[in-house]
Amino acid sequence: MTALPKPADPREVGLSRALAPDVARGLMLLLIALAHAPGFVSDRAPTTANTVAELLRSLLAENQARSMFIVLFGYAMGQLLYRQEARGTGPVETRRLLRRRGFVLVGVGLAHYALLVPVDIVATYGFALLFLAAMVTAGDRVLLWTAAATLPLGIALIGWTYQRAVAAELSGEPSGMAPYMSADYAAHVVSGLPGWLPETVLSVVVVVPGMLFGIWAARRRYLDEPRAHAGLLRRTAVVLLLVALVTRLPEALVVAGFWVPASSATGWALAVLHTLGGCAGGVGLAALVGVLVTRREPAGGTGRAARRAGRVATALAALGQRSLTFYLAQSLVWLLLFYPFTLGLVDTLTFAGAAVVAVGVWAASVVAAAAMARAGRAGPAEMLVRRLAYGRR
Repeated sequence: MTALPKPADPREVGLSRALAPDVARGLMLLLIALAHAPGFVSDRAPTTANTVAELLRSLLAENQARSMFIVLFGYAMGQLLYRQEARGTGPVETRRLLRRRGFVLVGVGLAHYALLVPVDIVATYGFALLFLAAMVTAGDRVLLWTAAATLPLGIALIGWTYQRAVAAELSGEPSGMAPYMSADYAAHVVSGLPGWLPETVLSVVVVVPGMLFGIWAARRRYLDEPRAHAGLLRRTAVVLLLVALVTRLPEALVVAGFWVPASSATGWALAVLHTLGGCAGGVGLAALVGVLVTRREPAGGTGRAARRAGRVATALAALGQRSLTFYLAQSLVWLLLFYPFTLGLVDTLTFAGAAVVAVGVWAASVVAAAAMARAGRAGPAEMLVRRLAYGRR
């Protein structure tokens, strides 16, 4: 196993959690909610509210929430590897642990896909661990070269999928999840299962670059020790978020109806740029969180603003520590709100209204997670994954 930098006291590894990665995961769930919820409604009329919601969703969340999710998942795997090495666990046992986690995540993802909504990335993470468990303890050069080699494939796949959806919407065809909703729950459960396995396995190429980059970043503890890397994080955030804005804005204007590309080739190019910018933005947002966390308690500052910032960061971290639980909870809410066999708001709520609901669901998640943290309760999904992967300890 590649030697990783050691903290001052390795015995303390795992006894406390770094704040920045958890805060980033908490904020990530907002982007995921914004990316998913509006896709479950059919009303995309060109009203001012819908246009603004389309623009913001495409610019901030679409193809960027996923990228941030993937990088942070890889970072979490890097943290796990770090803790295992600090505890003296050998590489063989570590790879076994990763494979067990992979099997568990595949099962959780399949249940999520079938029982809740067919928009899942958890099983993709699981397959990635199964395929790459032997490699995640490899050297830095192997990680980065593999990430670089697979990035074009991932960009091409996401860009192709995204452009098809955008082209369908521009042509007036039904878009989003609405055309695929089943009339009853039994049909909903079985309808997507035939295509689940090939779709999920194919999606592994999408997560490999960000996952490996996240593992590499965790080895350097960029988010675990953000104050020590404040300058680099600041530059990374500024540059990558600027790149994301410049590359994603043209496609966002297309999606919002401000511009129609002159040719299909232009449309494909914009989709690829939008996807590539999402990768940059996902990393940039994570870096920005690291910068903000270092400033949440100004030197010598214990005033009201500092205390408020501390409470917000703590609540977001609580959500990030339970990100899998609340990722699944979001899907349960979408199922209950939008599907014909539940409240059936698919044809009632507007696109903008669904975006507002997404923000509200996320805000409620922050409050619920903070309450769970105060009560000392872990997320049930996290507890399940840990119990199945580690067994009783």
